[in-house]
Amino acid sequence: MDFELRILGSSSATPSANRHHTAQVLTLGNQHHLIDCGEGTQMQLMLYRIKHQRICSIYISHLHGDHYFGLPGLLSTMHLQGRQSPLHLFGPPGLSEILSLQFKYSGTNLNFKLIFHELDTTSYKKIFEDKSITVHTIPMEHRVPCCGFIFREKPKPRPLIKEKLPDFLKPPQLVRLKWGEDIRDEAGNLLVRNEEVTLEPKRSRSYAYCSDSRYKPSLLPYLHHVDLLYHEATFADDLRERAEYTFHSTARQAAELAAAAQVRHLLIGHFSVRYKDLTPLLLEAREVFPATDLATEGSIFAVKDQE
Repeated sequence: MDFELRILGSSSATPSANRHHTAQVLTLGNQHHLIDCGEGTQMQLMLYRIKHQRICSIYISHLHGDHYFGLPGLLSTMHLQGRQSPLHLFGPPGLSEILSLQFKYSGTNLNFKLIFHELDTTSYKKIFEDKSITVHTIPMEHRVPCCGFIFREKPKPRPLIKEKLPDFLKPPQLVRLKWGEDIRDEAGNLLVRNEEVTLEPKRSRSYAYCSDSRYKPSLLPYLHHVDLLYHEATFADDLRERAEYTFHSTARQAAELAAAAQVRHLLIGHFSVRYKDLTPLLLEAREVFPATDLATEGSIFAVKDQE
């Protein structure tokens, strides 16, 4: 299954000519999960040829405009282009009311089912699950209710070593072997030892999205050993006091959190428009955590299950 993140926007409160408001697409298998939807997101989807009809769910972290102003337009385009499949929308209290008013006064009646899930932004909670993944909220510390999201693959089955499988095994027994069980007879006698006929499963991958927030070490238990961590880095560390005042983080703080959590790969984004050149932010983070990259427009970050 593909596990790939595409960055659509990396700017903070105001956009610039080269940087758009926050939005990301996480592709898992044949489905797209849109994370935040700043102004212009649907234009970025078109630019990078991402089919919005394949978006199965949208996650909005908080109600500052640079994270959701693109949502009414995207939903309207989906409607105008004939979307029929249901769409799950996860967001904080107030988002449903905002969309209802928007559609009421524009006379828009969506021709697809929009399933809204109101989030508790103060807790770590499972909000989505299918046969392949789970999604949990993680609480951020921002000026308005705000949460991040962690996407995790479920444990994978163990590959069978076909040449070592006894002929007498039936399909239900093969399934049990794939999930790590030994095979015994009705009396409890061991017939097939799992570890002798199976291989280690491919590892399960994970992505954590930390939206706007002050530096928050209490996130460590949730982020421990994730493959890919996105953390906002609005300012360089010489503006740490301003970051604290505005409920944001610095590039160094994002790296400190990544290092403490022992993640595999850190992405930093949500850059203040004051930074025309992002190199100093990247170098600042890499001093603490070398496996850091900029989450800038068009960048793709894939996580392999063999790594």
